[in-house]
Amino acid sequence: MNTPLNMKLIAITPPHAIENEVVVIPQLLEKGIDIVHLRKLQSKFDGTDVINYLRKILSALTPAQRRRIIIHDFPMLYDEYSLKGIHVNKNITRLPESYNGFKTRSCHSFEEIEIYKNEYDYLFLSPIFDSISKPGYESSFTHETLQKASLKGIINDKIIALGGVTFDKIPYLQSLNFGGVAMIGAIFNNTK
Repeated sequence: MNTPLNMKLIAITPPHAIENEVVVIPQLLEKGIDIVHLRKLQSKFDGTDVINYLRKILSALTPAQRRRIIIHDFPMLYDEYSLKGIHVNKNITRLPESYNGFKTRSCHSFEEIEIYKNEYDYLFLSPIFDSISKPGYESSFTHETLQKASLKGIINDKIIALGGVTFDKIPYLQSLNFGGVAMIGAIFNNTK
């Protein structure tokens, strides 16, 4: 996996369990993914509570690999496994009071980007293109609106493109000054 210099390459796990996930995540990190966002929404996986499923995955990683994991929905795992950071979303709307680590957030408009840009280490902006992993979830942005946002500095190295991103779209996104790309479907749809 080759990305242009200075662009982060981020994988976001699907909300459901995937086969051999405990093996797939370390392989992604070895093959050039910079950061993995560990995101699971189901309450049970093969009869196991989701938090214990996540612990199984995290326990299989080396300490160095764990430092490249951002956790969604279970902030208590951040300290428990010395992870890279915590992602704020509709389920986790605030970070723990004493937390001062790496933090990320999802945004769906340029207005949200402007509000949160200075509070977070990076922000996802989505959906840039029609989603691969969520059929029917269509792009919210035109080339013209993205270009204007880039020229105004709204899109910069702290903004990560998400939604329908594939490897062939990376040069285009780099030309718009995105700091990186995040992928779900382009990475995990081939992982069965």
